[in-house]
Amino acid sequence: MTYIESSCNGTLYPDLCIRCLKKFSKSTINGPQHLANVALSVSLSRALQTRGYLLNAAKELKAIDHNNKRMYLTVQDCVNQINDSVDQLSQAIKELKRLNKFNTIINDKVLWHISNVETWVSTALTDASSCVQSFPGHRMSKRVATIKVKAKNVAEVTSNALALFQSYATRYRQAAARTVKKP
Repeated sequence: MTYIESSCNGTLYPDLCIRCLKKFSKSTINGPQHLANVALSVSLSRALQTRGYLLNAAKELKAIDHNNKRMYLTVQDCVNQINDSVDQLSQAIKELKRLNKFNTIINDKVLWHISNVETWVSTALTDASSCVQSFPGHRMSKRVATIKVKAKNVAEVTSNALALFQSYATRYRQAAARTVKKP
């Protein structure tokens, strides 16, 4: 638990990070790579849950609120953005598994895989944040407020996962920098 807390202190949302990861403290989190993998899995899980909620909300809006087509389209756009986040987080987890095959080898392929994970997770974060921003203001229905909170949660846990992954990736980059021979 101490390792999780100290790692989460380097994220933008440390309390949320600790809350999401504390249930894994009894399992053996054996370093920053494993912690990053768990954080990405938590982010994917939240995105999947949010996507399910949004799909139901969009279906209900379409069926019962014919007068508010704009809200339906906004929610549908948010569904697409969260769906993209799900795809990108899935790709990031696959890429991290490819990266893990290299163990301690440091080469251009490792740095390429690291860059790929960062790109996938950053893009997922951008999509989730765009969903949040598509509902501006403070006056909104309970349903819209719930959608916004759920999308914001996806963005925040994804931000934390990105920070934890970058902490892990920094070790590789520093090691790679030490192995580069100067002319």
